[in-house]
Amino acid sequence: MTRGRWLRWLEAAFLAMGVALATWCVLVLVEAYYTQSLPVPPPTPVEPARSLPGEASPGAPPPPITAAPGSWVARLEVPTLNLATTVLEGSDARTLLKAAGHIEDTPLPGQPGNVGIAGHRDTVFRPLSRAQVGTPMTLVTRDRTFYYTISRTLIVKPEDVYVLDPTARPTLTLVTCYPFEFIGHAPKRFVVQAELVREEPRIAQH
Repeated sequence: MTRGRWLRWLEAAFLAMGVALATWCVLVLVEAYYTQSLPVPPPTPVEPARSLPGEASPGAPPPPITAAPGSWVARLEVPTLNLATTVLEGSDARTLLKAAGHIEDTPLPGQPGNVGIAGHRDTVFRPLSRAQVGTPMTLVTRDRTFYYTISRTLIVKPEDVYVLDPTARPTLTLVTCYPFEFIGHAPKRFVVQAELVREEPRIAQH
């Protein structure tokens, strides 16, 4: 192969790689936009409880609620920060490319304790850079709307997982990388914690 033909082949290969990479980036952005804009599913119709005699003992706790990895969990909205995004189950890299992610091993919205949600600082959670104490936010699930108020913000190290420890009061903890303008893997984490103010049921439309 002559030098000229080799250079033309190399140019064509780089062009093909560039087109493939650009196509992949567009597909990722389209999927992320679609996922972040998913509507809240309609409330689950309430049906009378049915059980056979002796199937469950009186006062027995309900079975734990779980969510499948990647499934829809809630919609997080902070109107004053222009933040609105879908929350999916899981905090793995693929999930966080598309939306915010419910952190595994923390309670699901509506369960007692400290609900953890992660998101990328350069996409869905970039508006958190303007978060302040007292800012209201809502978390909408299929059946309920939870109203929170930011109680504190803090900057921690990645290993400071104590921010996700169980809490006595219903708490929402948002976690993203910090600093927001840092290029590469950010060395710290920006944490927003909010306390539940009230909650309301969503009524199914008949």
